[in-house]
Amino acid sequence: MKYDFDFLIIGGGISGLTYALEVAEHGNVGVLFKKSTTESSTAYAQGGIAAVQDNEEDSFDLHIKDTITAGAGLVDEEIAELVVKEGPIRVAELIERGANFDKDENNRLYSLHKEGGHSARRILHNADATGWEIQKTLLESCKKHSNIKFLSNYSAIDLITSKKLNPNSTTANKVMGVYVLNDDNEVITITANKYLMSTGGAGKVYLYTSNPDVASGDGIAMCYRAGLPIANMEFFQFHPTCLYHPQAKSFLITEAMRGEGAKLIRKNGERFMDSYHPKAELAPRDIVARAIDHEMKLHGEDCVFLDIRHRGADFIKEKFPNIHKNCLNFGIDITAEVIPVVPAAHYCCGGVATNVFGQTEIENLYVAGETAHTGLHGANRLASNSLLEGMVFAYRAAQHSIENFHSETIPDNLPEWNIGTAVDSNEAVIITQNWDEIRRFMWNYVGIVRSDRRLERALQRSDLINREIKNYYWNFTITSDLLELRNLALVANLVIRSAIARKESRGLHYNVDHSDKSDDFIVDTVLQLEN
Repeated sequence: MKYDFDFLIIGGGISGLTYALEVAEHGNVGVLFKKSTTESSTAYAQGGIAAVQDNEEDSFDLHIKDTITAGAGLVDEEIAELVVKEGPIRVAELIERGANFDKDENNRLYSLHKEGGHSARRILHNADATGWEIQKTLLESCKKHSNIKFLSNYSAIDLITSKKLNPNSTTANKVMGVYVLNDDNEVITITANKYLMSTGGAGKVYLYTSNPDVASGDGIAMCYRAGLPIANMEFFQFHPTCLYHPQAKSFLITEAMRGEGAKLIRKNGERFMDSYHPKAELAPRDIVARAIDHEMKLHGEDCVFLDIRHRGADFIKEKFPNIHKNCLNFGIDITAEVIPVVPAAHYCCGGVATNVFGQTEIENLYVAGETAHTGLHGANRLASNSLLEGMVFAYRAAQHSIENFHSETIPDNLPEWNIGTAVDSNEAVIITQNWDEIRRFMWNYVGIVRSDRRLERALQRSDLINREIKNYYWNFTITSDLLELRNLALVANLVIRSAIARKESRGLHYNVDHSDKSDDFIVDTVLQLEN
């Protein structure tokens, strides 16, 4: 079985679906979803999308400045200007496609949130379920196009490149196809003229995360194995406030709640953020997450609490209906009780190095969204800039794809997937054991606060597990769980190696053995597979 498309998109969140809509008039489009069409990091985004609106309080310059400040010296200022200025245009197009964002009581102006690190209200939102509103809108728009085909429960395995097929070739490396595990558990080959990698982030590399189960770093791992440079993987953002409850899985309490006046307290009712930053609860995320982590360890407490009761029940239910409903399911009435929260892995600021059009060093391959490293986020992402970045670069990649589209003949003699001597595994426990071990040592050794010794221990364990998985991978039949574990283990290794290379503390990377910033490290950390 084989599919041929003009445009192939691996991952169906905001970036993948935006790209699909832009190129659909120019050829047939395939969109691979690892699970269902509704399972993406975009769908789980609560807070909103940052874009300057036409108001006196805000400006492009302010948004650019906030982005650069949050990025702690590593933001590409040209990229920040590009995204901030093009962002409102992309948001307007999203609204034209049917996305609804909350408006004021007169239903005229947009009701804008303000989050940590922002100097003005500029966050458009749909209550506290903005991501789902965007995902739903884009899915419905895509379904109207006969040229767009959705393939659900399809897991990309690896890119087929001209360099892999002919290592001695001196011509430019080009993507020729993709090996994919389909919904019948068969490995097939899919080819296209243009490819977009938009698989999202890698939060599942950590024990506690706000990310959905699909966020196992697949696109980053595939691109690394294909020889592409991966940048700044040490900068992993931890969201300060995930619901702390034994039955709650990856449930985020949006930062917008703190923007509307929620306070962080210990179990004795004492506030603590004033002693960590002048902006208190509205400090940048890395500072808030480290403060919570320090308070928990200092006092031996399992969590801290978020208190928004003083805003009143009507306000809370109107502004945060999804959070109110979900917390009630866990027996917590946030109109009358404080919310137990802990930090959790949230966003990968590093990724596959790209240019202003989302291009990579491999011809015909683009990367957008959380999988990409564009230079926008630097050492710490400004809240609600991620959806904006995903749309802007998906659009730019689509326009570049259209302008440079050539009806090339795709080779029909690409090598089929070679199963070799692989057999069905009777030792699946190896997958669950390694999965659990990776996530635990990443949380304990490569988390919010790091040290040289912890990182070295993590690297030793990571190297060993990657060798075990490589051996297992080639001896047993491919499954979706094995593919995720293979990618997760590789991404964990990239995070560890990047963190070891940065002998300073900057943004999201905090090492107690190198607690100050150093001008020697105002550079990106780049890792690339040696040929």
